[in-house]
Amino acid sequence: MKWIALTYAVVSLLTFLLYGWDKRCAIRSHSRVPERNLHMGELLGGWPGAFLAQKVFRHKTQKASFRRVYWAIVLLHLGAWAAWLYDNPPG
Repeated sequence: MKWIALTYAVVSLLTFLLYGWDKRCAIRSHSRVPERNLHMGELLGGWPGAFLAQKVFRHKTQKASFRRVYWAIVLLHLGAWAAWLYDNPPG
């Protein structure tokens, strides 16, 4: 179970940094990080880091289509955890 928490933490950090890089590129009018790459980070477990990055950088908060995919990924993760915990109650 510890490796799962560590994976979420590492991927969240990487996703947070990716959001920060994309925001920096947006400000400087440089080539941007493709949205699919941001979503891949979220899907791989980085959605908590993405949530924090959206708040810290005030980035990717206005585009409704992006937000819908983000929240679908969050719900997917939460649903998977709920199903797993239902079959494997703690204790």
